[in-house]
Amino acid sequence: MSIQAVDAQRAYDTIIVGNGSIGLSLGLVLARRGLAVAVVGKSSRPFAASAAAGAMNGCFGEATPGLLRSEHGRAKLAMDVRATGMWDAWEQSLVEESDETAIRTANGTVVILNTIGIPEIDSAGYASIRAALEEYKEPYEDLDPADIPWLNPEPGSRPLRAMFIPGERAVNTIALLRGLGTAFTRAKGTLVDEHASGLQISGGKVTGVTFASGQTLSAPTVVLAAGAASYDLLAGLPEESRDLIPAMVCGYGIALLIGTTDGTVPDSVIRTPNRAFACGLHVVPRGEGRIYLGATNNISPQPRDSGKVGDLNLLLGCTRQLRTDLVEAAVERIMVGNRPVPLDGFPLIGELSAVGVSGLWMMTGTYRDGLHQSPLLAHEMGARILGEPHDKELDVFTPVRPPIQAMSREECLKTAVQHTLALGFEQDWDLPMEWPPIIEEQLERWYTELMDQFDSQFTPPPELLAYGEDDINDQLKKYYAAYKDSV
Repeated sequence: MSIQAVDAQRAYDTIIVGNGSIGLSLGLVLARRGLAVAVVGKSSRPFAASAAAGAMNGCFGEATPGLLRSEHGRAKLAMDVRATGMWDAWEQSLVEESDETAIRTANGTVVILNTIGIPEIDSAGYASIRAALEEYKEPYEDLDPADIPWLNPEPGSRPLRAMFIPGERAVNTIALLRGLGTAFTRAKGTLVDEHASGLQISGGKVTGVTFASGQTLSAPTVVLAAGAASYDLLAGLPEESRDLIPAMVCGYGIALLIGTTDGTVPDSVIRTPNRAFACGLHVVPRGEGRIYLGATNNISPQPRDSGKVGDLNLLLGCTRQLRTDLVEAAVERIMVGNRPVPLDGFPLIGELSAVGVSGLWMMTGTYRDGLHQSPLLAHEMGARILGEPHDKELDVFTPVRPPIQAMSREECLKTAVQHTLALGFEQDWDLPMEWPPIIEEQLERWYTELMDQFDSQFTPPPELLAYGEDDINDQLKKYYAAYKDSV
């Protein structure tokens, strides 16, 4: 894999800002077609989500009641299912075009319903996973929790139910990013180890990017695939245009790479349903006696490069749900990543011609789905850039859009309260029995007041409501007001 210095004299067909799994995948798709493509991003990938991801290579384990009830949520699930069907061929092509021998790990996913969660979230989520599996006719089987290999939780955290999804796997993120980079450069793509600081726009057309060093690179097509940092690159657009695009915040989280005490690892992914604003507790086999344990999710207006003590305590405490002997295991690495979360919670896919800039595209805002969806997004965006047939159903996620309302105000309020309370139950809070209902009542009152401050019509995703950051609240008000002023 060769990283090249900026050649300001060379004109490219396409510049992709962002060298994570999505940006590199699109770069590879276009370079295979003979386009001159530059993928821009620091090789260290500061703040990136891809490098810290557990990379569960599946989608049904993410199903929730809210996802299945929402038109846009079901569209996102359909994208995930399509992406799952592409991974066998995608992995094979990367193995053939790079030095990697394998990109994926794990044989299937085991979903457990244990005694830690609360019925409104965990039991409902478990039922939603089964409903999604049956709707898509995806094979699965029920398991006796006592017969799950490797799993040996403390008695108070034991699973009540379990199912095995054989068609889901995991991705070795190190091998994936390395393989994508090698395949891309062998296809004559250019990797540029620079931080893009701005866009060059002239006469309503994008003409290239500017780097923090002051140098520039030219191309008539620029794709922003830099995660949460993508929105910052729109600063050169008129404010009234930029405000019609959902800004992005960070779903920052931490995960742990753990060396097990006896050198054993599970053969499959083991996970709970989504809970506490996150993708549930999950363990992914990493080989050589190591497991990936993840992951927390907190909403932050800015990316973070370090984890909080509270998040670390939460993850370490969760080991009791998996194996009692993990208390003696070695924490080999603490990983921090920043998931890109648009203000309405849904991806940004498409061109910005609706705000008067042709040739400028966005392919980001994928929250927790980006790495899994990367083959699908790369091929779909490639087809759009090349003017070829593509899936028009993805047009609902065009970047210039009314705020997507996947939940009613009542559903948003209920979900925010439930997941906030679930954080306490997951951490074994010790409270008098009469206190949780009092806390629930106070949370309902507080969140209702916040919703009323935002707008009488639009409601943010529950996690943005619950974390209540002033900077994020101001962004939400600005976004809602901009859309209303435009209609």
